[in-house]
Amino acid sequence: MAATIRDVARLAGVSPSTVSRAISLPGMVNATTRARVTAAVEQLGYEPNRAARGLITGRTGTIGLVVPDLANPFFASITKGVQARARQHDVAVFVADTDEDPAAEAGLVRALSKQVDGIVLCSPRATDDELTAIAQDTTVVLVNRTAEGILGITYDNEDGMRQAVAHLVALGHRRIAWVGGPATSWSTQHRGLGLRNAVEELRARLVPVGNFAPTYEGGMAAADQVLATRATAVVAYNDLVAIGLLARLHARGISVPGDLSVVGVDDITMSRMARPALTTVRLPKQEAGRIAVELLLAMLDDPESSVGTQGTLHGELIVRDSTGPAPYNRKVP
Repeated sequence: MAATIRDVARLAGVSPSTVSRAISLPGMVNATTRARVTAAVEQLGYEPNRAARGLITGRTGTIGLVVPDLANPFFASITKGVQARARQHDVAVFVADTDEDPAAEAGLVRALSKQVDGIVLCSPRATDDELTAIAQDTTVVLVNRTAEGILGITYDNEDGMRQAVAHLVALGHRRIAWVGGPATSWSTQHRGLGLRNAVEELRARLVPVGNFAPTYEGGMAAADQVLATRATAVVAYNDLVAIGLLARLHARGISVPGDLSVVGVDDITMSRMARPALTTVRLPKQEAGRIAVELLLAMLDDPESSVGTQGTLHGELIVRDSTGPAPYNRKVP
């Protein structure tokens, strides 16, 4: 049978109300009493009732997480990071998936904000004005993008793209195609900017192919257009797109990396399983989720502590089998 607050009080030699204060408002209980209560809690394995504690603290003990697509392993990894760190703080997580529909985002956030203390929001396509309006309704931390005045954690896209281009240039590639994601995506815009800066610095040429769905099917659709550019290498918006490229290139009889080198971004698990294994810019996805929870909980404890703070994580190029020396005379079937 699970221990109750009365069991803890009896063992610690205090009243149940003192146990409640020691758990929920430790600053209001002297150190000696608090230590006795803590020892009793640990000895009995007592777990406070979240709903009862919320009546005292004004907190629900829950946070929301809104992502564009849980089927995308990138967002699934961020979700694992959020859940792992929230669990350490005894906080529950409600997860909502917008199914890549930015119009659904605001409605989901408004619905969640009535049930949770704050929200971790992966919002690649919402405008800054839309995010500002959301942040006025509830405490928000952004992941994988920035917006002025809103707490967030993102990636150094420029450095990641520079690593990719430097690798390709070192292999002799001078004509590099770029398969972008959705045109309104924050990541598409910043990764594209990073690529343009890198190819200019490293004296290569960037050939934009266009904007595609951030999916395996998007990569399949882009492949023929990539071949038409006569580029010897291509950088894809993410790994799902890159793996779609690999599939279509194989169907066309194009050798990777013999005829065309392919680079992705994210380093999802499938990138190691692809054939050939995908060279990609690894992003610390679970770490971003963990940091987002820490930022959100800090804001809930002290709303003025970190307003507008932006954290940046760095990617790392992982070289696998999909990149190789530039061919001298690539033939397109």
